[in-house]
Amino acid sequence: MEWHTPTPRIRIARADWLDAARTLDPGSVRLLYADPPFNTGARRSDRAGAFEDAWPTTAAYIQWLGERLAATLPALAPAANVLIHCDWRASHRVRLLLDDLLGEDRFVNHLIWSYGLGGSSPRRFARKHDDILFYSLDPGDCYFDPPMVPATSNRMKGRMKKATDVIDIPSINNMAAERTGWPTQKPLALLDLLVRACCPPDGVVFDPCCGSGTTLVAAARAGRAGIGVDMSPEAVELASSRAASAQPEGGVTPVETP
Repeated sequence: MEWHTPTPRIRIARADWLDAARTLDPGSVRLLYADPPFNTGARRSDRAGAFEDAWPTTAAYIQWLGERLAATLPALAPAANVLIHCDWRASHRVRLLLDDLLGEDRFVNHLIWSYGLGGSSPRRFARKHDDILFYSLDPGDCYFDPPMVPATSNRMKGRMKKATDVIDIPSINNMAAERTGWPTQKPLALLDLLVRACCPPDGVVFDPCCGSGTTLVAAARAGRAGIGVDMSPEAVELASSRAASAQPEGGVTPVETP
């Protein structure tokens, strides 16, 4: 496994999540953010061509995910936070998986990312959100810096308030400057919010399905260290390029990866 270091605080490797997790230093990761395939059953296209986002059964998909989460547990710090990004297809099963692996008492939030864009069906309510399951290995001692968002009520007009568990951030449209063409790319505003809220300034963020590298860009901008892994060589190249161009914001001090 060859690691690329686009900056002193960011490392990226082409590897399977399962293999990469076993190489991480014990207790070194403060935030695990995973945006794995959703088991859509479809053939997805990316810069490298096409790939299957499908498992024979939901149970097979959950087994695949569970093996990788279990392999990551030794690398998590005692009070590490875990964010698993999923959607309606398997979010209920993923939550049960996390209850089994981490414990029901480690659950913190069921976040809703409301993105708004996309089509709809005449047969059901339009599906316009993803789920992000938030667990902590020690909910009583975990790092959390509440994000602040503009208030919408007349009483608090012009002021800021703490964000709720519904995160209203548009998905990336076709004209957005940050758009890379990666099919599963998430908006930087979303990952910036999550990284700053759930990883301490001196912490390490691990994204084992890093794709276009948005989590690593968010980590670099926030002054956090980041470790990214993806099976696609094109993803590693893209993520490395984007991370190398990211600059810390807010006067933070860069930190080294372990």
